[in-house]
Order: sequence, then structure tokens, then C-alpha cells
Amino acid sequence: MAELDRFSLAVGSTAPPFDLPGVDGRRYRLEDFASNPLLLVAFWCNHCPYVQAWEGRMIELAKAYQGRGLATVLINANDPVAYPDDRPERMAERARSKGYPFPYLWDESQAVARAYGALVTPHPMLFGKDRRLLYQGAIDDRHDEPARVSHTFLRDAVEAAIAGRAVDPSTRPVLGCSVKWRP
Repeated sequence: MAELDRFSLAVGSTAPPFDLPGVDGRRYRLEDFASNPLLLVAFWCNHCPYVQAWEGRMIELAKAYQGRGLATVLINANDPVAYPDDRPERMAERARSKGYPFPYLWDESQAVARAYGALVTPHPMLFGKDRRLLYQGAIDDRHDEPARVSHTFLRDAVEAAIAGRAVDPSTRPVLGCSVKWRP
């Protein structure tokens, strides 16, 4: 477990481009989401207990806001040799079984995760229409007890962005399993 707040991609930075395969057999590029005013990019995986704890809330958030201009994309960059549950075929199984309403992408080279400065899974980043970073940080304040959540950081950021307000705070520490970099 890691709780980190030293980000290499600062608020206001432009989203790095990507061109990655999804578990649905399609390729996705940053430009594919240009028609959406907001883009949520979350670095994700299958095996992390933090991801698993927040997974249902992420699905709910994506469904609640997809009709309001939010596109969501998950990216897994973990080393599949050291973490076989994070192999692409297991990603596809998980996306199907959980009914992911968003693309789940495989960053085999880990170049996209490095460009975004992904620190942990989950590491959500919210970008505006101009694809400048508006928010990055925790999803909420209680990964372990959904019924006791009192601060919905990511949902609040999405609401502020939809309303045209500044996202405040624009960063929160991220909490999760470190990205599993290849040796």
C-alpha cells in the first residue's frame, strides 16, 4: 500500500497521447474521446485490493456521468509476468464479469503510465475539454467501508467541472498498490 502525493503531471498539464489496445479488441487513442467535455483516465489493474474496493464506485460514477459528458477509460500497465492476474486475458474476463461501462486498456510497454506519472492503482486523473488536468487523487475517503464515505473527492471534481467551477482541491493523495513496473 502506498499513499502518495508527489505527482509528475501537474494540474493544468495536457494529457499525454495514447494509442492502446482495449480488452474489447479495439484500439483507443486520446482523440477518440474528443467529443466528451470531460475525460477520466484511471490507472487500474485486477489484483489490487484497493482497486477491487473502489471498483463498484468507479463503475457507478462512470454510468452516472456518461450522459453528462464524462468519458472514462481505465489503463493497466502492470507487469503481467510478476502479476498474472493483470494479464490481458484476465483483464477481459474482469471487464466482462463486472460489466465495465468503459474501455479497459492494456499498456504493455508501460510508456503511457510513465508519461502520465501513474503512481498507484487506482490513480484517477480528470481532464477538461482542452484535455488539461483538472484533478488527480483519491476516489473518496473510505476505500474499505463504502457506507462510511464522507468525502467523494472524484465525484465532487466531476460535478465542479460539469458546472464550470474550478476543482478545489485539484489534487489529493492517491492510495493504492504501487504500479508494478517491469525490472
